[in-house]
Amino acid sequence: MKAELPVLLKWAAISTTAVALIAGCASKNDPVAQAAKADAAEGIAAPSIAETKAIAEEAFIYGLPLVMNYAVMYEYAVDKGGPQFKAPFNQIKNESRVYTYQDTAIITPNSDTPYSFVWLDLRAEPMVISVPAVEKRRYYSVQLIDGNTYNYGYIGTRATGTEPGSYMVVGPDWKGATPAGIKKVFTSTTPFALSAIRTQLFNAGDMPNVEKVQAGYKAQPLSAFLKQPAPPAAPAISFLPATTKGIKENYFQYLDAALRFVPATPEDRDVRARLARIGIGPGKTFEFKDLSLEHKAALGLGAKEGEAKVDKFLASGVKNVNGWNIGALFGNQDFFKGDWLMRAAAAKGGLYGNDAVEAVYPFTRADSKGAVLDGSKHNYTITFPAGQLPPVNAFWSVTMYDGKSQFLIKNPINRYLVNSPMLSGMKKNKDGSLTLYVQKDSPGRALESNWLPAPNDTIFLVMRLYYPKATAPSILPAGKGTWKPPGIVASK
Repeated sequence: MKAELPVLLKWAAISTTAVALIAGCASKNDPVAQAAKADAAEGIAAPSIAETKAIAEEAFIYGLPLVMNYAVMYEYAVDKGGPQFKAPFNQIKNESRVYTYQDTAIITPNSDTPYSFVWLDLRAEPMVISVPAVEKRRYYSVQLIDGNTYNYGYIGTRATGTEPGSYMVVGPDWKGATPAGIKKVFTSTTPFALSAIRTQLFNAGDMPNVEKVQAGYKAQPLSAFLKQPAPPAAPAISFLPATTKGIKENYFQYLDAALRFVPATPEDRDVRARLARIGIGPGKTFEFKDLSLEHKAALGLGAKEGEAKVDKFLASGVKNVNGWNIGALFGNQDFFKGDWLMRAAAAKGGLYGNDAVEAVYPFTRADSKGAVLDGSKHNYTITFPAGQLPPVNAFWSVTMYDGKSQFLIKNPINRYLVNSPMLSGMKKNKDGSLTLYVQKDSPGRALESNWLPAPNDTIFLVMRLYYPKATAPSILPAGKGTWKPPGIVASK
């Protein structure tokens, strides 16, 4: 579960002051007015203020994952001078570390596995991703995510095994043949796509071994793989800089920018036609500052109502099990089937999450009695009964996040999670059960191995079960499985 810029968690809508719906004269550059003028030329009535608000709500829900993804792409692959920059398009960046509180491009980041990233530009030709042989006990996965935030494929321990191989990734318009030496072809729905590679780390001393695995990951254009001349390069793009301030002030302009790189499909043609009625979409230039006051207010209020629906889905669209929210929110295009609300909720809950067969993410902001988790008011415990640790083929973890930002928190022992590779160093109870101590202060030297440091504020907890077991006891189907995570108990 994981990336938007911080502002998207604190989204105050375009107009948090609830500007009154004042009738005013639209600027001649007003994108809504311009869209209405174009519609009028075709005999289509201009959208009313109420219709504008409704379309804005729909635009927020449909577009949230696209804007979040665009922001991460800009920070990771475009903004070379930015603090979160990884590497240019089509180049792998291996992180020989796990994420900490200083990593703020992606919310709810995984701090279990060092990452390798490659943002693919598939416009000129396909890309080939090659992986080395990986030892069977070490989990790894290559998650392929497109600009629609669909998981369109996997390479790795669960999906393809631990043998070496080369895999081709193609864009939506590719019509070529599959060359020799390619094990499988994956098709992205968008010309830009992210490959997020996770490599399991057993302990701090294991990092050199992870680095050896990472050194075997390779991304190259198809022409280089075939040792042939490269085709003409795709044209350069002037990307709209993705800044926190810019997105906060002009969310719809960023949606407009993101849609340039998301081809329409039969599933979203209707919603995109409605977005075009308020001036959002390819071939348009949306400028919030040019809107009339009434249109600004309508868009702002519509966005707020859209976010409220996303939050409601996150609260009710998953199953509550002992206070943990469990559901299957991530998948490919067929998984979502045009359910934009579920897609938006998945993105806000944690962009770039895995399919349930790859990982399940129980998450919570509340204890077993439904009270809000707050490290300034309570200490908490999580106790796994003997023989009832999370059932996985790979590994599991419980990660601590700030309840407001969903970022990892700074703490005195630089511990952001407790996971199964740490079990040998943890203290078990006399009956064989395992208790985690979730609190802002140390539980004492004897129990510090079991301590998950909490903020002096609200808490967001995420449990991760990587490569969950498919047979009982199992968390699958997500939210309905025979294994259930234990509730969080307030101890003071």
